[in-house]
Amino acid sequence: MTKKSMKTNLVAGIAGLLLAACGSAPAEQPRQEYQTLKVDTVDRELKTSYSATIRGRQDIDIYPQVSGTLTKLCVVEGQSVKRGQLLFVIDQVPYLAALRTAEANMEAAKAAVATAQLTYESKKKLYDEKVISEFDLTTAYNSLLTAKAQLAQADAQQVNAANNLSYTEVKSPADGMVGTLPYRVGTLVSSNMAQPLTTMSDNSVMYVYFSMTENQLLDLTRRYGTKDKTLSQMPPVDLQLNDKSMYAQQGRIETISGVLDATTGTVSLQAAFPNQDGLLTSGGSGNIIISTQHRGCLVIPQSATFEVQDKVYIYKVVDGKAKSAQVKVTRVNGGEEYIV
Repeated sequence: MTKKSMKTNLVAGIAGLLLAACGSAPAEQPRQEYQTLKVDTVDRELKTSYSATIRGRQDIDIYPQVSGTLTKLCVVEGQSVKRGQLLFVIDQVPYLAALRTAEANMEAAKAAVATAQLTYESKKKLYDEKVISEFDLTTAYNSLLTAKAQLAQADAQQVNAANNLSYTEVKSPADGMVGTLPYRVGTLVSSNMAQPLTTMSDNSVMYVYFSMTENQLLDLTRRYGTKDKTLSQMPPVDLQLNDKSMYAQQGRIETISGVLDATTGTVSLQAAFPNQDGLLTSGGSGNIIISTQHRGCLVIPQSATFEVQDKVYIYKVVDGKAKSAQVKVTRVNGGEEYIV
């Protein structure tokens, strides 16, 4: 075979291979498989947390009703006291003297009334016997009235002096716990002080205050029908303390404010918790945990979703193909799941 015929056959062979390649089908791409999840309806408990402030059932600022020098402190900070228990004693000497003066004035006024009464009765007999004029009788009667008025005035002064003396013993107006004691023996105190002698906190029942947004309150009210039904039918709530531990006893929401705070857009609520062990203190903080039961809801893992511009999407299998779809969700179980 000549070189020319070999070259022709080689070109023809290459052309044949190219034609065969152009006529064959393209290579098939490998298919990827993904796990799918069939979603059924289940029951879930949704817990919502609200920042809260703890207050005693009543916090009473104790101010003196009279001025004077503190002579005795009868309690210590944090002490539990009963209603009527003595807390402070203010210098009683000037008030004892004022009471004795009022008592003496009272006795003098009584004597003056007795004398005026005798004078009037004597004048009346003389008038009946036509010995004195009606003017003299009327003058004696007016003197009796004046003496009785002075007796009433002396009696009021005695009562006032006795009250002032009793005010030197400052007593607890309610059961509770003593707050801070900023003043010591020898301090001059008065009713117009800027800071109270102490603050009494009734901690037998603690009130926990928290706020909801307008939308949250609307959702809660629609769930039960009315605010009154919400308060009566709503299940107990939990309290998470400042150290993240859960308070052992549950409380109940007792009041819902009827006024929306225009500044914050929130409504104030109050829950009551028993405090027999004294663990809760007035002025503390924590979180109210409200649990909501969701029956027959769709729950999906958070890992099965993705977000685009704060919107949550999932993939649904439709006719064997995965298609994305936006969903509205609520986080549960610490954010591990979503309620659709």
